[in-house]
Amino acid sequence: MGTSGNHRAHLVWDWNGTLLDDIEAVIGATNAAFAEIDLAPITLEQYREMYCVPIPLFYERLLGRLPTDAEWERMDGIFHRHYTERRVTCGLTQGVEELLAQWGRAGHSQSLLSMYGHEELVPVVRGYGIERHFVRVDGRTGPSGGSKALHMERHFAALDGVSPERAVVIGDAVDDAVAAAHVGARAVLYTGGSHSRASLEGAGVPVVDTLAEAVSLAALIGV
Repeated sequence: MGTSGNHRAHLVWDWNGTLLDDIEAVIGATNAAFAEIDLAPITLEQYREMYCVPIPLFYERLLGRLPTDAEWERMDGIFHRHYTERRVTCGLTQGVEELLAQWGRAGHSQSLLSMYGHEELVPVVRGYGIERHFVRVDGRTGPSGGSKALHMERHFAALDGVSPERAVVIGDAVDDAVAAAHVGARAVLYTGGSHSRASLEGAGVPVVDTLAEAVSLAALIGV
């Protein structure tokens, strides 16, 4: 990339609930997992109001207590089994391919950082035909359930010539804004994923209803 990253805006995209329109798969997997451990199902609205990270805190809101380590491992494993079955039916969020292409044609760079496991993420992104748009694709390494901040730090350390001050993180969760602030980047949050608008607005960053709005805003605040 040379030095261009220092002078042009860089986007860091989230994957689940942002580029990938998988919220219905997430809800389906969550409720399928709940059924196996005798928890009542929840609606999309309830999920968006209660969801938070680290994920064990989300389960605490549902259970009324923190799950034990053994309970967390079981719930996490069940969820991912059901999610993997449902994910194959999910498509990209409307307009994603053109937004990614337009950003690149404008001379900007972009990367992808997800809390989805790295070994699973890379072939999935490749399968949707959009890997070529990113200078880097990073998924989570290590156990699931943590915060994105340290992963964001490592992501920027590995990016060549990209200054966080010129970067905008686009995601669907409050944790995306927290991770962006951790490295000194900006953030725009999208309402189509895991959080309600009210929850996202509590992060103190711009909140939008479409990814096209997110990119337009990022072009203004990332330069």
